Amino acid sequence: MEPLLGVKIGCLFALLALTLGSGLVPICFKWFRIDAATGRHRQVLSLLGCTSAGIFLGAGFMHMTAEALEEIESELQKLMAQNRTDSEGNSSDVDSAYMEYPYGELIISLGFFVVFFLESLAVQCCPGAAGRSTVQEEQWGGTDILELHSHGPLPSPSRSPLRALILLLSLSFHSVFEGLAIGLQPTVAATLQLCLAVLAHKVLVVFGVGLRLIQIGTGSRWAVFSILSLALMSPVGLAFGLAVVGGDPEQERGLTQAVLEGVAAGTFLYVTFLEILPRELAGPAAPLAKWGCVAAGFAFMAFIALWA
Repeated sequence: MEPLLGVKIGCLFALLALTLGSGLVPICFKWFRIDAATGRHRQVLSLLGCTSAGIFLGAGFMHMTAEALEEIESELQKLMAQNRTDSEGNSSDVDSAYMEYPYGELIISLGFFVVFFLESLAVQCCPGAAGRSTVQEEQWGGTDILELHSHGPLPSPSRSPLRALILLLSLSFHSVFEGLAIGLQPTVAATLQLCLAVLAHKVLVVFGVGLRLIQIGTGSRWAVFSILSLALMSPVGLAFGLAVVGGDPEQERGLTQAVLEGVAAGTFLYVTFLEILPRELAGPAAPLAKWGCVAAGFAFMAFIALWA
């Protein structure tokens, strides 16, 4: 077996084992179940949820969005260069005007609005999907409070599973492309460097997904199945890179993949801003501590982005 192939197979199993383990930790330990927690235990879990929200925010902006914009711009430049060659340089002004348009931002916004439309359509067609009234009582730290806050009402629990599914799908798309990138690396050093960078943020993100699934009341079997499916995505992408393109680093990734990454980034940002952050910040307790935890999670992902 060639050393490079052996390293990539090792990375495949490392991605599977570490992401699966990190995602199962909050599911398997009852300590992470916020519905049964009281007092200081509940406050600690709330701050941990805020940290995971910051991690999601950092992953959305510093990793998924940044990578999607880079890929879309790169593929568009290739397309424009090919068109310029075919037309023998007669449309350089037109190409320049096209390149100045923010296509990447448009595609990411499209992903955001597609999910927004689908969720609005589901609520319109099935009014029961809206769940409970937005003015309701919830137990928070032993005190009954109305879900009225300057940040708006908490998302309805019945809608949270839909957003959790969207979150899993967007992360799955992104994970496949991350694994594919690892499978395309030409050297052992480049493979290990990229694999470590992916693991550094993926372990935290999958842990946050497991925590989110538990906090919205997902059944243990479905939560485990969701984490297992998500953990398999990067190894599947890596195996695809090895089997189909043979680890050729010159293989074109294609505009289609770049567009899919952009749409996935948009859906991820939708869930982050309309589900995760509002839910974590809606409680009235310790607002500065919550801000600090969100900022710490984001800062850590921004730090990892130096190598990812």
